[in-house]
Amino acid sequence: MLVYLLIRLITLPFAYLPYRTIHAIGRHLGTLTYFLIPKFRKRALSNLALATDLQLSNDEVRRIAKESLQSLMITCLEYAKLARENNIRNIATCENPEKADEIMAKGKGLIFFCGHQANWELLFLEGTSRMTGVAIGRPVKNRHLYNWVKNMREKFGGTIITPKNAIKEGLRGLKKGAFLGIVGDQGMPESGYCSPFLGRLAWTSPVPAMLAYKTNTPLMVATTRRENGRYLIRFSDPIYPNQDAPKEEEIKRMMDQALAYYQESIKACPEQWLWIHNRWKQQTLDAIHRPYRCDSIALFLPDDETLLRDIQQIRTLYPTEHLALFVPKNHIPQINAEIHSYTDLKETLLDDLRFKLVVNFTGNKQINHHYKKLSAVTTVSPKSFAEFALAVKNA
Repeated sequence: MLVYLLIRLITLPFAYLPYRTIHAIGRHLGTLTYFLIPKFRKRALSNLALATDLQLSNDEVRRIAKESLQSLMITCLEYAKLARENNIRNIATCENPEKADEIMAKGKGLIFFCGHQANWELLFLEGTSRMTGVAIGRPVKNRHLYNWVKNMREKFGGTIITPKNAIKEGLRGLKKGAFLGIVGDQGMPESGYCSPFLGRLAWTSPVPAMLAYKTNTPLMVATTRRENGRYLIRFSDPIYPNQDAPKEEEIKRMMDQALAYYQESIKACPEQWLWIHNRWKQQTLDAIHRPYRCDSIALFLPDDETLLRDIQQIRTLYPTEHLALFVPKNHIPQINAEIHSYTDLKETLLDDLRFKLVVNFTGNKQINHHYKKLSAVTTVSPKSFAEFALAVKNA
C-alpha cells in the first residue's frame, strides 16, 4: 500500500499536465534512464545491434536506444493522465477503423495481435471506446497498483482477463462478438513456435492464431505510433483462417503473416518499440540460470589446446544462441559460430554492442572491463569449460 501511495503521489501532477508537457518531461527522464540505469541501456543496445534487419550503425543503435527509453518514460508518465481521460480522441485516433468495424458489425468476434509500441495502452482504450472488447493483462505483484491500472484499462467498458483464464474468457468474449486483444511480441521459448523476427530467430506465443483457427475468427494486427504529440493506431488487413488446411500449418501461416506485418511497423519507427525486453531469448530458466540466459555470447580463448578442444561443447549449452569466438590465429575451431582470430588480445577489443554475456578464458581483465562498458550484462572468467558449464546449467 505504501509503495502504491508513493507512486500515486509522485505521478499525481502528471494527471493535470498537457500531453505535450508530459512528453517533454518524459524525454528528459528517458535520457537520464539511459545514462543512469545500465541494465536498461545495455539490453536496448544489444537488442538493437542484434536486429540485423534494421541494418543500423553503432551511432544509430545508441541514438535509437536512448529514444526508446524516452518513449518508455513517456508511456509511464501518461498513466495518471489516462486514468482521468474521459475522451480518448483527445490523444488517440484510429486511421482505418473501418477494417475492424466491418467485421464487428456482423456480430463476429475479432482477435487483435499487438505489441509494445509507443503507448500500447492506447490500443485497448481507443478500441473499447468504440467496440466491446477483452484483453489479456498480466497482473503485477502489487495488487493496489494493479487494480489502479486495471481500472484505467477498463474505463470505457473493456474487460481485462488474466493469462490464467485467457483461453476460457477469451473464447467467451469472442462468442459474444467482442474483440480479443493479445500482446504477443514477447520472447516465449516455451511456446513451441518460432520464426525469424528482425533478422534473428524468436519464440512467440501462437495463441492468437490458435484461437483464430479454433473459432474461425479473423486475426488482425494493431500497431500504434506517437506523432506530433498524438497517437495514431492502424489495423492490418484481416487474416482469415482456412479451416480446410491442416491445423498446424495454418496456425504457422497466420502467425508468420501477423509477425511480418508487425515487423514492418517496427522498422518504420524503431525508436518507439520496447527494446529492453529480451525478445530473442532461446531457452527457459529451467535449463539455464538467469545470469547466463543470454541470446548473444562472446567467448575469448587463449592458446590452450584443452580449452579449444572442450569449446566444441558450447553448442550443447547454447544450441541456437548467437555465439562469437575470439581465438588465436593458429587455432581456428570447426564450430557453428562467428569466428574472430587474433594475434594480440588488444585486437579483441571491438566496438561490438551485441554481446550480453562475455566468457573470458584468457584472464585478461581488460576484456571484461571493455565489454562491460558496452552492452555486456554478465562477464565471467572461468578457468575451464567444465567450470563454466556447471555454473550455466540449471540442473
